[in-house]
Amino acid sequence: MLKTCKPFSLLCCDWVMVRKKGSLILCGAFLFVVWNALLLLYLWGRPPVGHLGEAGGGAEPGGKEEWGGDRGAKGGGANLAGEVIRLAEEVEAELETQKKLLKQIESHRSVWAQRKDLGKRDTEDGGANTQQKRLEKQPSGPQLHPKDSLDTKDQIQAEHSQEMNPIPDPKQKAIQIKERPILNNELETTVTSPQIVIPILVIACDRVTVRRSLDRLIQYRPSVKLYPIIVSQDCGHAETARVIGSYGDQVTHIRQPDLSDIRVRPEHRKFQGYYKISRHYRWALNQVFNTFSQSTVVIVEDDLEVAPDFFEYFRALYPVLRADPSLWCVSAWNDNGRDALVDPGKAELLHRTDFFPGLGWMLLKDLWGELEPKWPSAFWDDWMRQPEQRRDRSCIRPEVSRTITFGRKGVSLGQFFDQYLRYIKLNGEFVPFTKQDLSHLVKEQYDERFVKEVYGAPLVRVEDLMQGSTLKGTGPYRVQYSSRDSFKVLARNLGVMDDLKSGVPRTGYRGVVSFLHRGRRVFLSPPEGWTKYDVSWS
Repeated sequence: MLKTCKPFSLLCCDWVMVRKKGSLILCGAFLFVVWNALLLLYLWGRPPVGHLGEAGGGAEPGGKEEWGGDRGAKGGGANLAGEVIRLAEEVEAELETQKKLLKQIESHRSVWAQRKDLGKRDTEDGGANTQQKRLEKQPSGPQLHPKDSLDTKDQIQAEHSQEMNPIPDPKQKAIQIKERPILNNELETTVTSPQIVIPILVIACDRVTVRRSLDRLIQYRPSVKLYPIIVSQDCGHAETARVIGSYGDQVTHIRQPDLSDIRVRPEHRKFQGYYKISRHYRWALNQVFNTFSQSTVVIVEDDLEVAPDFFEYFRALYPVLRADPSLWCVSAWNDNGRDALVDPGKAELLHRTDFFPGLGWMLLKDLWGELEPKWPSAFWDDWMRQPEQRRDRSCIRPEVSRTITFGRKGVSLGQFFDQYLRYIKLNGEFVPFTKQDLSHLVKEQYDERFVKEVYGAPLVRVEDLMQGSTLKGTGPYRVQYSSRDSFKVLARNLGVMDDLKSGVPRTGYRGVVSFLHRGRRVFLSPPEGWTKYDVSWS
């Protein structure tokens, strides 16, 4: 009987578990009832207890014999007791079998519950585990594969392309930056997963010296997977294309499809190059964010050389940029980064600036979504510096630049290059920024310390700094300007850049320009109580 019922019950259980994983408890109850019903039928059909093994006579009242009627009391009582004991043993054996079966059902139920819970968490996490596995299985090359649904006009003419999985959106839980309202002057900058991909977009045209830029990027790149290099080429220059192509699968080479001239006003014909650059930037950034589905990017141009800790710098500041809404970019460039104006002993020193620096800078996809619909037809960098775009947001910049430019040739015809840019100091010391606490860069903390330091410094005349005979120590000292003209005079005398864009001086923060002069820290600042920039000063 048991051998017949057991396969049936297991088959029934298997069928139910396959058809409905969520009904395992119901399956167990059903089997329990069926099993006891079968046991009842089995006991119902047994021979009478009083005449087991004897023919003739029943054990029912009204039969030929009553229970134990002609048998001695002793013999009848002994048989009845033996039968009861044997029946109890059989019932106990049946109950033990059912107990084992119920344990098996319970174990299967717990396994299914775990699987269901894991599936639910995978769904809530936006496929975080799947994404992690994909990142681990990425091919060794850095190539990005564009989406197949693009219009023909926007298709990328890619060379050496391989598929690379897109990184998760910054808002997904796969890359969990611990974000919360900034309270008590604190900032959480911990990245629970270090696998955020930070692509490097190299804007190229017709300079074969792009090789120098790519050589340094590849030399210092710590991971091919985490820092794919995308070279976007405009101009259609064949020799430059051959140089880029010579790097094979170390870079992804994409080409701007629209090389036509742009219709401009007659007085702007000499600025045709600036119009094409702006068009190229828009196209290239759309490829990174929309075609390759990246969530951030670092933009460099083909005439920039990077420092050994270039990648470390941006990786460490990525969570700061994401967490602080008063920031809109991270730049590797110091406009006043000449050797004599920076402190080489403080390569780890970082500043906030209201002036958009460019020249190796990081932005997030969310910002591009804000800027792209109104992207200008020309002069994109000065457009970025306008109040309507900046919206009182700042950038992070280093004391010592993590990029330098070697490109005197370009649409600007060497503007500022001979006087300033060629003297910019490139950092040569590797700073482990990812192991440092960068919470001091959050606006609330930074501003409080910054204002105290600037306006707590002794106010001196520029003549005192130039002569230096009456000043002691390394500062800091403060030199004050009160107008556009006074700023320009003081800046020229002290050797810093004197131009202003939308009223903001280069490297300025809250109107203050910080630099070294003859080994002393100097703050070229407006009067205390500064509130905003005056766009008429441009």
